[in-house]
Parts: sequence; C-alpha cells; structure tokens
Amino acid sequence: MSDPREIWARLAGLTPARIGLGRAGSGLPTREVLRFGLDHAQARDAVHAPMDAEALAGSIAALGFATIPVASQAPDRATYLRRPDLGRRLDPADMSKLQAAAEPSDLALVVADGLSARAVHENAAPLLKAFKPLAEQSGWRLTPVVIASQARVALGDAIGEALNARAVAVLIGERPGLSSPDSLGIYLTFGPQIGRSDAERNCISNVRAAGLTHEKAAFKLHWLLARALTLGLSGVTLKDESDRALESGAAAPALPEPERR
Repeated sequence: MSDPREIWARLAGLTPARIGLGRAGSGLPTREVLRFGLDHAQARDAVHAPMDAEALAGSIAALGFATIPVASQAPDRATYLRRPDLGRRLDPADMSKLQAAAEPSDLALVVADGLSARAVHENAAPLLKAFKPLAEQSGWRLTPVVIASQARVALGDAIGEALNARAVAVLIGERPGLSSPDSLGIYLTFGPQIGRSDAERNCISNVRAAGLTHEKAAFKLHWLLARALTLGLSGVTLKDESDRALESGAAAPALPEPERR
C-alpha cells in the first residue's frame, strides 16, 4: 500500500488549493500556518499597493506604444475601495483630454490597476508585447494605451467612447486570491459606451506566470476581438471558441475587408 503522505503530496502538486496540509495535534503544522499568513499578507498588499503609472508607462512605451494617463473620480485608494461607483467614472478633465485626442480606431487598450497593481506591473507589458504583432497582422487601428488609476472595469466604457473606438480591452488587476495576488484579467467590450453591463463583456482571466500565459492570452484576445468586430457584438452573445482554435493551431477568423475601413 502506498504511503498516504506520498499520495497527498502528488495530489497537492496538481492544484494550488490547500489540501494535504497535515496536522500537529488538533491544529495545522507551523509551516502551513506561516504559509497561510504569507499568502494572506500578499493578497492584502496587492489590494492596497499603489500602481506606479510612470514606470508602467515607460515599460509600455518601450514596446512602441504611445500612452495616456487618466484617473477615475476616486481621489485615493481608500475611497476607491469603499466607493466602487467612483472607480467606474472618468475624471471630467481626463474625459476632455481623451475626446481631444480621439480618432476612429478598432480597439482602445486600457491598462488599469483594479484590485492588484502587482498583477498589472508583472503582466501588462508582456501581454501587450505578445498582442502587438497579432494586431498589426490584422491591420487593426489601435489607440494609445490608456493607463488608468483607481479604475474599475467599467471605466473602459467611458474611455472607449471618448476615444471613438469600436471596441475596448481593459487589462486590469483581478481581486487577489490566497494563491494568486498577481492575476491579470482582460475584459473586451464591443461598442463601448457609458452604461454597458457586465453581460456585454468577454473576460479572459488568470493571466500570470502560474496561470494563462501571456502568449495564450494574447491569442484569445485577438480571436475574440476578430469575432467581435466581424459580428458587431460581445459578451454572452459571443461564444468563446478560442480554446478550440488554439488547440488546433487555427488562426483567428479574418476580418472582412469592408469592416477594416
């Protein structure tokens, strides 16, 4: 009969879930208590740590993207966490700034701190690096990358509308779990405008070193955007079959020529 400890060790290697922790008397072993404390502290730090917008802009500019900094109407982190509604509203001065820079485009790219600045710092630039050649191959017109502070997902609707973009992709730090303080989410919305609902978005989640790779996430975003621009929709009405395409090695569906203009 196999040693139960070996069985649990093999199972624990297949998942980040807390299984097979062992015990010390009626409690957990000290190492597991300390590991839980560390993971909890990292999750709290991810939520409260500020985004370094200037450093982020530098790393994105190095990829060949222009950048525009904006902020929501939440004046600080504490208010942002208490008032999600303010994180969905664009600062009026920044709204005017974006409208002045607006040109017809296929996609507005937004990088937002969300609930984990760490996720944005570690994953936004690598994701954009992987996505850029795919977008260029498709001939899509991209806006400058908008770097949004104290931002919720819906802030992308106001940004995309102000920039006159056909679609918006918001790269945002996801709510940290105890095993994933560095997880980035991507939310794609066709026809961005203030008042869009979450049902009108497609989400690509868990983009990080221990989750969905930057290359696979870029492929999925490219695939979904191609379909969104072709069909004129996103969200629950746009079925995500990018995994099947990824497994088969198929390219994203081509955008018809009339839609490129």
